[in-house]
Amino acid sequence: MGRLADAGQTEAGTVNRSGDAPIVIDPRATIGAATIDILLVLLFVLIGRGSHNEGFSPLGTLQTLWPFVAGLALGWVVTFAWRHPRHISWPGIPIWLVTIAAGMLLRMASGQGVQLSFVIVASIVLGVFLVGWRVLVRLVGTAARRRAAR
Repeated sequence: MGRLADAGQTEAGTVNRSGDAPIVIDPRATIGAATIDILLVLLFVLIGRGSHNEGFSPLGTLQTLWPFVAGLALGWVVTFAWRHPRHISWPGIPIWLVTIAAGMLLRMASGQGVQLSFVIVASIVLGVFLVGWRVLVRLVGTAARRRAAR
């Protein structure tokens, strides 16, 4: 482990930063959280397209979806979400905010519509989706720990 420690790394899946406790990265939690986020953004797009009678067409869905998935990916990168993918305040809330901001900017840059009402609805729905599932995970985990402690 001498060479790994010299390079700032410890064991597989952990990183040691200047004396801090190593951060253990759980690939299953990361992949699961990223998958949930992507599926919820897709659900948001499908609900939105359906409510505007745009229906499902693969190309139309992708055109609506890509700015928000790109924003979601940016949110994951800037928050280092893979370190604690299920946490609410960091990275959950920033992921939501970056997804909205970047998604709207990319929609504007690509000539797609961005009305105030859409920004408001998208912000609410994606907030409920991207932060909401993390809140549910926290509540279920807390309840399970309380039951186990009895």
